[in-house]
Amino acid sequence: MKRVWVDRDKCLGCKSCELQCAVERNSVSKKLAGAILEDPKPVARVGVFGPTGASFPLQCRHCQDATCLMAAPMEQCNVMQKSDHVCAQDKCRGCWMCVMSCPFGAVTPIAGYNVALKCDACMHMEQPACVTACPTGALVYGDEELMGRS
Repeated sequence: MKRVWVDRDKCLGCKSCELQCAVERNSVSKKLAGAILEDPKPVARVGVFGPTGASFPLQCRHCQDATCLMAAPMEQCNVMQKSDHVCAQDKCRGCWMCVMSCPFGAVTPIAGYNVALKCDACMHMEQPACVTACPTGALVYGDEELMGRS
């Protein structure tokens, strides 16, 4: 399965990935200038944490035994779909069980929309928005075997 890989040594903490993610995935206008004026404000599915020089972009790691999938009340809303680790936003009731159970803090509660969001690696695009926006190449999209990890 393809996923977003992070080269921590290249991350400057510029938050370009956050901005592009919010604009691409959660704005009506799909343009930064328009997204700034939207209410509620668009929210990114990736977050950059840590001081400059030691920052790290964090998004859903698509865990094999994902606690967010197990925590979501499946009988009520069937929000988290195990096959592709995607939040079904139209079924989310805002209980935040998935948010509280994620050990990485990668599931974000969006109170303005009453849904939980998490990275789905921009499944509708050839390459995730955060990867294309990263000016230093700190984010790379690919298979585990191709990335030299196993």
